Amino acid sequence: MRIEHVALYVSDLERARAFFVRYFGGSANAQYHNEKTGFRSYFISFADGARLELMTKPDLVLQDKALHLAGYAHLAFSLGSKEKVDALTEQLRAAGCEVISGPRTTGDGYYESCILDFEGNQIELTAN
Repeated sequence: MRIEHVALYVSDLERARAFFVRYFGGSANAQYHNEKTGFRSYFISFADGARLELMTKPDLVLQDKALHLAGYAHLAFSLGSKEKVDALTEQLRAAGCEVISGPRTTGDGYYESCILDFEGNQIELTAN
């Protein structure tokens, strides 16, 4: 058994697609659009087989995203080295993402940083 994909509702579907393709090396499929409901989505595929579904719809409810809510916490990307974590963290900071922690070595031995994307979703960058 394996997780087939993770899905994330976003308010700006095209910006989210471009973000994950540009900064995380994903590739997007053709946009799916249900004309009856207005639902739209992309699957972003990554080299290791992981997939992220980005979705939006006209009646999407926007809410503030507290850092410590029960439920979804973050997406984590393993970059393979401390240098890559440092470099992408700085690239994302320069692009306007808020760095909320790190880069640092955590108590359990992970080298990581955590950023908020343009919609406030937490993304963890790790060397592990």
